[in-house]
Amino acid sequence: ELQQKVEETELLKMELQMLETERVRLSLVEEKFMDVLQLLQQLRDLNISKRALGKILLSTLESCRDPQNGRAHLFEVLDTLHHELTACELLQSQPLGQGQDRQALANPLLISC
Repeated sequence: ELQQKVEETELLKMELQMLETERVRLSLVEEKFMDVLQLLQQLRDLNISKRALGKILLSTLESCRDPQNGRAHLFEVLDTLHHELTACELLQSQPLGQGQDRQALANPLLISC
């Protein structure tokens, strides 16, 4: 009975570790997603054309064409979209406001599984 309790405890520890890993991964995804939304908001404020925004999105999807496992592929698309938006000429040519700097726009966060 004691051995069974030890095994259950080990299983619970492993499950807790997996949950913590998943929590950290989701936190990184949330941060990257917020960065992408911020960049999209800035582009909207700069009146980017729908055509230009569509080209950015299509470029992102084209570069992430090879389907991988679901989660890894979604993270790759999100990271690539962030990179494409950061490289947008319209954002590059505008002075940054509200206490932001270039480093904040060029967040090098990489998501991996």
